[in-house]
Amino acid sequence: MNGIRFDKLRVLIVDDNPHMRRLVVAIMQAFGVHDYFESHNAEHAWSHLRETNPDIIILDWQMPGMTGIEFARLVRTSPRAPNCFVPIIMLTGHTHIEQVRQARDVGINEFLAKPVSVKAILSRLINVIEHPRPFIRCATYFGPCRRRKAVAAYKGMDRRCSELTSVD
Repeated sequence: MNGIRFDKLRVLIVDDNPHMRRLVVAIMQAFGVHDYFESHNAEHAWSHLRETNPDIIILDWQMPGMTGIEFARLVRTSPRAPNCFVPIIMLTGHTHIEQVRQARDVGINEFLAKPVSVKAILSRLINVIEHPRPFIRCATYFGPCRRRKAVAAYKGMDRRCSELTSVD
């Protein structure tokens, strides 16, 4: 399949729907993931995050209390987050383009629409592990580079080069 050691991954699964959590857990187990942690809301996930420091977070958008978007923003910006670089895969039924942009703009690495397939989850896991995007820090954003490809036509002073990871 690939060279990823899924048995070494620690995955935090955050979804208020127990059926969805069970589905994602079953998929993770099929990939060989042994260390996974389930949270039924973002507040519980924050505790798990700080206790377990997972390698990847799979996160729902709409949950009671803190939303997935608010949780992702907290992970990326809180000084109390154990790892602000942890890859976050949003798995949600909220798939309008504005919602996808909002997820991107809080630092979500990958976006998956429900209902989800095993192949789609595998693809996103491989992408965040084998092809991580550099993180960008500027006045209004911290997270993975939001550009999926370089635009050669852009000649502005903030044009990214391969070694640039911070824009001031």
